[in-house]
Amino acid sequence: MPKPARTFPTLSTTRLLLRAPTAEDADAFRDILSIPDVTRFSNWQDAPSKAVADRAMRWMCKAFPTGKGCAWIIEDRASKTMAGAIRYNWFVNKSKCGEIGYELHPDFWGKGLMTEAAAAVALCGHRFFGLNRIEAWTLPGNTGSDRVLEKAGFRYEGTLRQKARFKGAYHDFRMFGRLANDHVVSIDQN
Repeated sequence: MPKPARTFPTLSTTRLLLRAPTAEDADAFRDILSIPDVTRFSNWQDAPSKAVADRAMRWMCKAFPTGKGCAWIIEDRASKTMAGAIRYNWFVNKSKCGEIGYELHPDFWGKGLMTEAAAAVALCGHRFFGLNRIEAWTLPGNTGSDRVLEKAGFRYEGTLRQKARFKGAYHDFRMFGRLANDHVVSIDQN
């Protein structure tokens, strides 16, 4: 997407601060990824090594300045602790499209926080980055993530059979999309 001279789009919601990642976030991010329930329905390897977490954090730190994506650390305003991360994994300039992905520590599940973060990031995608389409995928059985996306204004568009191979198996991707001109109802934070 753009290689902006703009400042990083820090986002603020009622309960969250979405801020730029730093190299110092790598250990806390690795701790989140080391929880089996967090990586169960993702292409993250289980219990990633320090090197993998550090490499992921370096990419997250460079995504915005290079224009290839944008990543945020999700901080809980009440406790001032890292709750997770959310990011645009890629942008396609020609079609004004991007894809989001996210992780959240289980201590914060079931409270509507990821829906709050996803809605803020989607709005930023449409308004700040000029995206027309935002995509996300879930694996079959990940009903919690399906609900997050639907509550954040994404629509289920179908399943791509055996779209990817990771963790020793082929996986179907349940595809969700959100367009800039979709009518999105207000987000219920619970």
